[in-house]
Amino acid sequence: MNDTVLQKSNRLINEKSPYLLQHAHNPVEWYPWGEEAFERARKENKPILLSIGYSTCHWCHVMEKESFSNPEIAAMMNERLISIKIDREERPDIDKVYMTAVTAMTGSGGWPLNVFLTPDLKPFFGGTYFPPGDRWGRSGWTNLVQRISETWANPEGYRKLIESAEGLSQHLQEYLNNSAQGEDLETNLADEAFRSLELVHDPDHGGFGGAPKFPMPVYHNFLQTYYARNKGSSNGKKALQISLLTLRSMAQGGIYDQIGGGFHRYSTDAEWRIPHFEKMLYDNAQLAVNYLNAYAISRDTLFERTARQTLDYLLRDMTHPKGGFYSAEDADSLPPELARKAPDQTYEHKSEGAFYLWGYQEIFDALGKESGEIFSYRYGVGEKGNAKEDPLGEFTNKNIFYVAHSVQEAADKLSKTAAQIESSLDDSRNEIFQLRSLRPRPQLDDKILTSWNGLAISAFAKAYQILADEKYLSAAQSAARFVWAEIYDSANRQLFRRWRDNDRKVKAVSDDYAFMAQGFLDLYEADFNAEWLMSAVQLTEDLNRRFFDAERGGFFMTEAGHDPNLLVRSKEDYDNVEPSASSIACMNLLRLAQMTGREDFSKTAEQTLKYFSRTMKEQPRAMPQMIVALDFWMNKPYQIIILGNKNASDTNALLREIRSRWIPNKILLLIDSQKTQELLSKSFPFLAELKRHQGKATAYICVNQACQLPITDAAGVAGILGNLL
Repeated sequence: MNDTVLQKSNRLINEKSPYLLQHAHNPVEWYPWGEEAFERARKENKPILLSIGYSTCHWCHVMEKESFSNPEIAAMMNERLISIKIDREERPDIDKVYMTAVTAMTGSGGWPLNVFLTPDLKPFFGGTYFPPGDRWGRSGWTNLVQRISETWANPEGYRKLIESAEGLSQHLQEYLNNSAQGEDLETNLADEAFRSLELVHDPDHGGFGGAPKFPMPVYHNFLQTYYARNKGSSNGKKALQISLLTLRSMAQGGIYDQIGGGFHRYSTDAEWRIPHFEKMLYDNAQLAVNYLNAYAISRDTLFERTARQTLDYLLRDMTHPKGGFYSAEDADSLPPELARKAPDQTYEHKSEGAFYLWGYQEIFDALGKESGEIFSYRYGVGEKGNAKEDPLGEFTNKNIFYVAHSVQEAADKLSKTAAQIESSLDDSRNEIFQLRSLRPRPQLDDKILTSWNGLAISAFAKAYQILADEKYLSAAQSAARFVWAEIYDSANRQLFRRWRDNDRKVKAVSDDYAFMAQGFLDLYEADFNAEWLMSAVQLTEDLNRRFFDAERGGFFMTEAGHDPNLLVRSKEDYDNVEPSASSIACMNLLRLAQMTGREDFSKTAEQTLKYFSRTMKEQPRAMPQMIVALDFWMNKPYQIIILGNKNASDTNALLREIRSRWIPNKILLLIDSQKTQELLSKSFPFLAELKRHQGKATAYICVNQACQLPITDAAGVAGILGNLL
């Protein structure tokens, strides 16, 4: 790097976060979060601008280009403010506090999040995206900064700002440190949650509520579990119908990458047609599990194909050579027609979805007349584009592929057989994929986040269990080994949140421990390597020690002393696009209690369920993943124990039969040696009495340590499970 570049760099140049590095050459004198910035703000008595975003955030890019790269605007900011940049994915704890503050002030939130603070870090004003000048009914950034600095300089205005900051900070303390008393757990909470989701379900296009529509994997986890518990009731059948309709509509919509697999962040319209084009690891990992479960329940090959293509996308485009999974791909990319004019691919030239959009003539140039007609009919390609709702004109004359017609409709329309249509579409998708691969790709956020990798490990482990594809098991194992070797400090039993370029940074928050422990548990049930089970136990012990609120229940986001500058030590009290740490931790504890016999795990789970009981009762849609854990706790799970050699054909025959069924409330143990049997019998003495029958692999299906007769063939397992489920 030459001196000219160095002179133009700010303090973010020394960071590893791709998002912070995107701003490292702004003329704004950005600071990372830390004492250097705080001390200067106190010394000069200037307000702090805290600007929070992430590397694949479209409107973050827009504001960076419009305002933070503008020398005149930057000069004003440098004179009047102390400016701090934060990657929300590295520091979700800071984002949680100030997002709550902005939502309380304005009624809504989002990213970029721009919050103005006093030098002691108390918020007094904030919002999301601001244009450089007044526009679209939004205050312009220039005018806003000027008004805030003038108010700050005025004694009376300054007094009011300080009073506002004190009052809001007190509100945050009370809200985020909610001391809600635990209540008795009611048996009808799942019914109330189902009715709550049914009320907002879109019966025409699937999903919940109107546009914009988010996938919400936690809703499907709940609905599928509710169905398993209530198969014979109309509500149970309706729950499955709602989930499958939504998953089918998403898989056929523009929110799904019909060419390369994987889901975009959300749909801007009600029909899942027009996505916001970023792709996130956490969405795709969780959705893969939703589709795998849907396939296990329905045997509809659409769900299997969608799960496979999503996981294959992660393997192809989102996997580090050492085995971990990258975080995200950007929504914006350089339009192909500009590639030669702007080879540096600066954000100034990039646009939303350019990598994925196609003109009508481009399709026919690529595929020819006959194949082009088939492809265009199938995927809704129009001569003038197909984005019905495009208020900003970003997709003019461009097409977003979605399933507009079935294969049979295309066959009838174009006088072909269904087989001919399928063959043509396979060839065409491959050709479009190859041509698309020559385009400038969206920017990759190549940092590795522990919590999201935990979700991905779960997805690949479950894919192996359901699809029996070795490449998925290998991916889960590689990622698990990577995390244990690179991100977990075993000497100090300290997990870190982020790894990039051989640098691990930021002590992990509770969802890192919880999601990774879940990944290890799911991986154990895939390959039965006891090391994964022991790792899950160790991380859960770490989680309990560092984050559990022993007085009231539930898990704090951060451990005590995580950051002395954090205004509040909060708990997540809802399952959103990601489940809360408490919900996943609770299920882990319940599963581990069944696997290890540890009563302390069961008690911690029960205390957590009771802590959140009021939230589940008053806002049943807020914590669907916690209600899944509640279902596990209230209805004793099946303990399925197999005695057999791990790789033997008779053992695998029993496993295939068990895994072919959707049984959400089960734990699966394999005893493949006397050593394993002795180890597990320390927790469950009844296991010591179990034996192989006639020297064959033998299954015992137990509830509450009371077991059915031993079974040595898949048909017998099918009969027992058929009667029980």
